[in-house]
Amino acid sequence: MKITFLIHDIYGIGGTNRTTLNLAAALAGRHEVTIVSVRRHRTHPRFDIDPRVTVLPLVDVRKDSADLADPLLHERSLAFPVAEKRYHQYSRLTDHRVERYLGDAEADVITGTRAGINVYVARFAPPSALRIAQEHLTHDTHTKKLRTQLARQYRDLDALVTTTEADAAIYRAKMRLPGVRVLAVPNGVPDPGLPPADAGTRVVAAAGRLTRGKRFDLLIEAFAEVAAKHPDWTLRIYGAGPEKDRLQQLIDERSLGGRAVLMGVVSPIEAEFAKASIVASASDAESFGMTLVEAMRCGVPVVSTDCPLGPAEIIHDGVDGRLVPTGDRRALATALLDLIADEPARRRMGRAARRGALRYDPSRIVHTYEDLFADLDATRHSRASARHKSKWHGLAAHALRH
Repeated sequence: MKITFLIHDIYGIGGTNRTTLNLAAALAGRHEVTIVSVRRHRTHPRFDIDPRVTVLPLVDVRKDSADLADPLLHERSLAFPVAEKRYHQYSRLTDHRVERYLGDAEADVITGTRAGINVYVARFAPPSALRIAQEHLTHDTHTKKLRTQLARQYRDLDALVTTTEADAAIYRAKMRLPGVRVLAVPNGVPDPGLPPADAGTRVVAAAGRLTRGKRFDLLIEAFAEVAAKHPDWTLRIYGAGPEKDRLQQLIDERSLGGRAVLMGVVSPIEAEFAKASIVASASDAESFGMTLVEAMRCGVPVVSTDCPLGPAEIIHDGVDGRLVPTGDRRALATALLDLIADEPARRRMGRAARRGALRYDPSRIVHTYEDLFADLDATRHSRASARHKSKWHGLAAHALRH
């Protein structure tokens, strides 16, 4: 099969890029895979790309690019949803390039990877291709205005794929999409190729973008309790973001200098997780929880807040990690202290985490997608009929009301 992924900017860093590249590489072993990057802002991608995967940029915004002189680049997009966060980076030029590419595409499957790009797929992908929308955020993360726009456009898709069953259930309940298959497929996380972590190290690790929603402040506060009882343990936080200065100030205020350290961005992160005995996450919300799975694949137990929507589908509390109430500093500190005090439990949970994370191996995720492709192809006519019936019923109901 010819499979195309349409993505915002594959040359940057971020969870969607990483998961798309993981899936593309796994599919490339059996299919012809192309990643179409709507934008290109740098010469070389930040992540390694499997040589079997073709990368095609559409709009080049690098310095001295000829596209910068195109007047369409400076006209507002008419197709990308206005309520989408990235709207300011889209233009008539991106509309034109995407429409032209998808119109000429000979792909069997075209997959969008964020809300606005999913709208592009719904509007411009040929009906001969299976049109799939991946949602790497969540239904409730989108504004009400954007959800209204998506509800209209997503009806022309074949499938909507979320990363968790909890989010898929919300879409089924709140966004009526006749003829569209709504299902959850978790992100694939490859084997890091590392020996299991040594649960004897005195390190707690965490990773993610340094934003308020990730609640690294809560983790630092919890670790202050840990440090008071176990002065030989350290906290390493990997990532960058707007909260860096505030978090450093908090570390200084709690006299944790040298004990809690902001390590900056490290990619890939698995080698750093393998140096830790515990990985922690204090997020208020997660659309999936990539770092949790990455840690588990290294054989490291995770202590995470039981936030919407991903952690409870990844961690089996008390078996391969711990779940604690969202926003509860004391519960987070207690869970960390319990594992710190019990090395045999850390080792047992680490082994269970490594086994359990096998369900996220990209080879398994590929089979799930291949089954989806086959099912969507086999049900084209029945789903199209359901879509048309719903459309006519809606028009009839509207006429009766007016």
